[in-house]
Amino acid sequence: MYVYDEYDQQLLNERVAQFRSQTERYLAGKIADDEFLPLRLQNGLYVQRYAPMLRVAVPYGALNSAQVRKLAYVARTYDKGYAHISTRQNVQFNWPALEDVPQILADLAEVQMHAVQTSGNCIRNTTTDEYAGVIAEELVDPRPYCEIIRQWSTFHPEFAFLPRKFKIAVNSVPTHDRASIAMHDIGLNIVKNDAGEIGFRVLVGGGLGRTPILGEEINSFLPEADLLTYLDAIIRVYNQFGRRDNKYKARIKILVKALGMERMQELVNEEWLRLRDGEGRLVQAEIERVKQYFVDPAYAELTDEPAEFVAAKAENKAFTRWLERNVRAHKKPGYAVVTLTLKQIGTPPGDITAEQLDQVADLADEYSFGELRSTHNQNLVLADVEQSRLFELWEKAKALGLATPTLGLLTDMICCPGGDFCALANAKSIPVAEAIQARFDDLDYLWDLGDIDLNISGCMNACGHHHIGNIGVLGVDKKGEEFYQVSLGGNSGGNKADDASIGKILGPSFARADMPDVIAKILDTYVGNRIEGESFLEAYRRVGHDTFKEAVYGKADK
Repeated sequence: MYVYDEYDQQLLNERVAQFRSQTERYLAGKIADDEFLPLRLQNGLYVQRYAPMLRVAVPYGALNSAQVRKLAYVARTYDKGYAHISTRQNVQFNWPALEDVPQILADLAEVQMHAVQTSGNCIRNTTTDEYAGVIAEELVDPRPYCEIIRQWSTFHPEFAFLPRKFKIAVNSVPTHDRASIAMHDIGLNIVKNDAGEIGFRVLVGGGLGRTPILGEEINSFLPEADLLTYLDAIIRVYNQFGRRDNKYKARIKILVKALGMERMQELVNEEWLRLRDGEGRLVQAEIERVKQYFVDPAYAELTDEPAEFVAAKAENKAFTRWLERNVRAHKKPGYAVVTLTLKQIGTPPGDITAEQLDQVADLADEYSFGELRSTHNQNLVLADVEQSRLFELWEKAKALGLATPTLGLLTDMICCPGGDFCALANAKSIPVAEAIQARFDDLDYLWDLGDIDLNISGCMNACGHHHIGNIGVLGVDKKGEEFYQVSLGGNSGGNKADDASIGKILGPSFARADMPDVIAKILDTYVGNRIEGESFLEAYRRVGHDTFKEAVYGKADK
């Protein structure tokens, strides 16, 4: 992973000192609320329902064990003993005191972490596949390009106050899209042309929230060297023409729809021609410099399926189940990629305690070269585990409550903090998640259902990505009462390239107490109509929306 040089560290230290002074002046009444607002937002600080929330950047999900231990220290010292993994691979603290935040940022800076541009109308954390760099099916490792984008976008003088927040994602697997690039303001799919040259298929105008829209292709093959100048051109056009009079219509997706893709391409290309041969053009030496931070660790020469691994599988059914769900193939023989699931019943999805963070750091040091990743699905990944050591890792992870063999299943749900914390939420998300987890806790049943994405958001901002869940749940307000709207058929991209879809609303919303029964009716409909080997999404698309609607409400639209 990338390591700061002296200039990076100096810049970060100066930013921490600057924000400390700003916070002190605000607390002393020398800075007004409206003046402090943009200052705190660009340092990752929100004012939530009960306390500030601090969002810490985890660029493209990459963490080392020292950073994880520092997160544990922050959770233990300044918060209520836990942290939350967000759907943008970042880490959130829900209970810091405002006066403590500058010192938290100073502590994080000691391990090359920060909260810069994790909120506000700027370019946010660039995300990618949590398995980047360790799977055989990717074209190239996307992380160097994410790092190049991070360095370009951080403190970019033109893009500090965009019309709205701006998100970029990168995917490098031809047959999968775990980065959900179609749902981003800019989505980059790494491709190769007929000459074998690396480039990018560029999507623009995707996003969730109040108006969910899939991104459209604006460039089918952008040469590698043109990456930053083309991104610059797109965002300059957005900065110039994006609406600032209405925050609900300020995202680039609205601009693309208003202009049409043909006009958007014209404007971007006009701007790009002015930039393409300038100092922003990527030279190969810079690409190679950044790639040096992402070379393979010191892998041992191993073979797949060592004897002790085969024996453990034969002797322990629970271990075998965990392998089938939470462990995937590695590009190097004798290694595996392990997901630690943060979806234990009784714990909000994505939450992890300070003690667990410390112990996960120990696991990373012992089993995975001191590194791990956070994921879009609010889990953690140890990317480089020797197969011969998987059984002992499983036993330790199980003792920590981090080995539920449910990755990709119904209870491996995405859930935002909702009304328990967020001032914007219309309804609570966590109690719904807990009720569904409790209702469907039969592992055999979950395995029989197979892959199902269940996503829960507490409001239209869609932090829980409900629009792209196979089953999506949205909290809504009805005259002061909390209700929940259900959608079906959403897909983030997942196991098929270019297969993203926005879910369709099932019908009128439901009371919270009814939600487990509603989900049960949906699942029963799937089980009763599926053909052998058919996933929930495949069955829904074949059978049709009205079949599910009739099962839940008793009648379909005529």
